[in-house]
Amino acid sequence: MRRTRFDDWPCSIARTVDLVGDWWTPLVMREAFYGACRFEQFQQRLGLSRNVLTQRLDRLVDEDMLTRVPYQERPTRHEYRLTDKGRDFFTVLAAMISWGDRWLADSSGPPVELRDRDTGLPVSPQVTDANTGQPIDVRKIIATPGPGLPKDLAERLQEATEPSFPTRKTAGSE
Repeated sequence: MRRTRFDDWPCSIARTVDLVGDWWTPLVMREAFYGACRFEQFQQRLGLSRNVLTQRLDRLVDEDMLTRVPYQERPTRHEYRLTDKGRDFFTVLAAMISWGDRWLADSSGPPVELRDRDTGLPVSPQVTDANTGQPIDVRKIIATPGPGLPKDLAERLQEATEPSFPTRKTAGSE
């Protein structure tokens, strides 16, 4: 069965899902953030077949999330290092960690804690508005057409953009 591609959709979520939407790719990126850089390290940590891991690493290199750097000549072997684009993806993983810790952790608590490298203090990821520094509240956000949205889709978005959450108090609410 062929996979549907979203890389040409005018939607940042769809394009991101196209790149990292299978279950292995975010885990490969997680391991890169945790310090894995050699094929064998990724394979050992993830228990992933060589074929699937090769495909995921090749795609991440093609998409400039990782770069392949030779560390041995005979036979040629490479390390995989995070690029600026790849490092920036950590914000996505941090948001997933935060959400998973809140909604999916078992009674023993989160499986991994993020800590500041210099202070050792816990880090609590939070999505904030870069303009105000305030946490983003989905109840206060609407989607509006951006410059990259085709006109027909922009019109459809404007027609469909109704708040998904109550914006005013209703009878019986506090």
